[in-house]
Amino acid sequence: MAQQVLSITQLNEYIRGRLDADPLLTGVAVRGEISNYKLYPSGHHYFTLKDESSALKCVMFKGNAARLRFRPENGMKVIAMGKVSVYPRDGAYQLYCTAMAMDGIGDLYAAFEQLKAKLAAQGLFDPAHKKPLPRFPGTIGIVTSSAGAAVHDMLRILRKRYPLTRVVLLPVRVQGAEAPGEIAAAIRYANYYQLAHLLIVGRGGGSIEDLWAFNDERVAHAIYESRIPVISAVGHEPDVTISDFVADLRAATPSNAAELAVPDQDALRQQLDSMSAAMATAMERQLKAARQHLNVLSGSPALRSPTGYLDQKRKNLELLKNRLLSAENQTVSRNNQRFIALTAKLDAMSPLKVLTRGYAVAEKESGGILRSVRQVKAGEKITVSLSDGSLTAKVSEVKENG
Repeated sequence: MAQQVLSITQLNEYIRGRLDADPLLTGVAVRGEISNYKLYPSGHHYFTLKDESSALKCVMFKGNAARLRFRPENGMKVIAMGKVSVYPRDGAYQLYCTAMAMDGIGDLYAAFEQLKAKLAAQGLFDPAHKKPLPRFPGTIGIVTSSAGAAVHDMLRILRKRYPLTRVVLLPVRVQGAEAPGEIAAAIRYANYYQLAHLLIVGRGGGSIEDLWAFNDERVAHAIYESRIPVISAVGHEPDVTISDFVADLRAATPSNAAELAVPDQDALRQQLDSMSAAMATAMERQLKAARQHLNVLSGSPALRSPTGYLDQKRKNLELLKNRLLSAENQTVSRNNQRFIALTAKLDAMSPLKVLTRGYAVAEKESGGILRSVRQVKAGEKITVSLSDGSLTAKVSEVKENG
């Protein structure tokens, strides 16, 4: 019997048919670690799953990949579901993934942690960016479902605590594929038209899938970019979403958000009563002090007898005037005596006074008093000053003592 000869294509198609007919391989789940992960512009994901001793090529096409809650990364341990078949062109079998989950943790939790790390790196959780809430908001915008119990609880609490505020409801879907886009659009709409002084964004409790719209990147960026302060109020107290990290304030529940958004009117009334009492006490204290001051002034001599007060001041002025005149006379007398004494001393030291006693003063013709015979020579002219005049003489001879 002659052996059948097959083409490569025929053999690959045969093997693919046998694999596609195997029930185990058409709905298999494989556990492994991702490596050589690549995302192509087409949207298809190509990677390899490996364990300690083996490897398996895998592909996930765009349509299936769009349903992933997280982004696969190298080194990530996953469980991949799909079918094993042959790619005829290469003659290699591979796993065609239709779904994938994190091994050991849920894919929603993995997606949450991935987005949280990404937005934190972008600065969306930075405390410096968070805006203070208005103390007395004139208008509050609520972005939530109009059909849920949460909105009715918030409206009831807001009316009870602070009926002066106006509430604007921006109804949106809070779960499902369309919810993130509607929530983000409502936040931007409120900012564009400046509809409120404060926004409350949230919904009542539910499963992680129900709350997933508030873990969406579009909602996170809309809250971050909001010029209006935002309170995040999603689910119950243990529930934490990405919106809670981005918002200016996180409330444990929608009801708690309403409590945080406005002051309590009863507490305000008590505060006003306390301030009013404090003002009355302060005013009474000031009036008492002013009354005491007035009593002191009314008992002063100036007010009891204005003319007597002026007479006393006039006497004081006259006394001061006399004291000043006396001091002036004493000062003038002392200065006169000192002047006379100095004049006498000056007169005693005057060269002219010496001349009256028979002395003379000789000066060179060029000027300057002669103190030594060495200052002149024979034949020079000198001037001699006497008490009643001066004369000019000519030196006939110069003699030194000794």
